Amino acid sequence: MSATLRPMDARAFPAWLDRSRRDYAKDLVSAGQTPGDAQRHADESMARAFPSGEPGPGHAVFDVLDEAGLAVGHLWIGPDTSGDTASWWIWDVVIDEDRRGRGLGRTAMLLGEEYARAQGARTLGLNVFGFNTGARGLYESLGYETTSVKMLKHLG
Repeated sequence: MSATLRPMDARAFPAWLDRSRRDYAKDLVSAGQTPGDAQRHADESMARAFPSGEPGPGHAVFDVLDEAGLAVGHLWIGPDTSGDTASWWIWDVVIDEDRRGRGLGRTAMLLGEEYARAQGARTLGLNVFGFNTGARGLYESLGYETTSVKMLKHLG
């Protein structure tokens, strides 16, 4: 199944930003953070990347479109936090749950790589939560290598 990227419409952006902030905080709780810490972390992270509620320098948010031109997810890509202009990051990529498993995420990732290359990127990193086994498999199949592993044990 083919996909394309389209810059997200400015009118849709505020709703996307709110939803992304909530989803990120929820994932952080699933990964072991307290709800308060997760919300604070998500708020601070989004404020850094989207000052004044708009993408910061180098950050781009795209709708992922299916072959019929319907939005079926999104891709947020931009520079990483190292200060190295050639080091980029996939900050978020999501395909609607009912559209997964059809190659749309793979195509979105490949298109993101092309976009980053065109912006001067030489590396592209990402983070994936341990519980997201489907995404981990996709990233590994695309050649992404594990560079660190964070682990947690509940002692309850």
